[in-house]
Amino acid sequence: MKIMAVFIVLASPAVAQDGAQFQTPSGNIHCEIYGDDPPGVRCDMVELVQSYTAAPPDCDLDYGSSFYVDTKTVKGALYCHGDTIILPTMPVLAYGDQVSVGGITCVSDSDGLTCTNTQGHGFRLSRAKQELF
Repeated sequence: MKIMAVFIVLASPAVAQDGAQFQTPSGNIHCEIYGDDPPGVRCDMVELVQSYTAAPPDCDLDYGSSFYVDTKTVKGALYCHGDTIILPTMPVLAYGDQVSVGGITCVSDSDGLTCTNTQGHGFRLSRAKQELF
């Protein structure tokens, strides 16, 4: 007798207890939710009209295209970075879907992506505009 295993692969974000990775359907926004202490999310954008262009004096790296919020942050913020989390093979978070890990929730919509912590702080991203709140 042969035993056959069937695996179902869904086009949803890779979710583990300690985090998730995903990209928006346009492939323009790539994110990692991490379950470290404190849990948080970082999202990098491929193309954008930068809403924030003035880097802080202590940032000698890339600025204006990477955003983050964690569960202890009072407001979403920009990330000064010399790396990227953009990875074309990340699972797609379909429009209308959301993913939550450790008090961080990201919602994909046809007009952009919104990520928030449990206090309601975070960011809203689209190619045309980025907003921290």
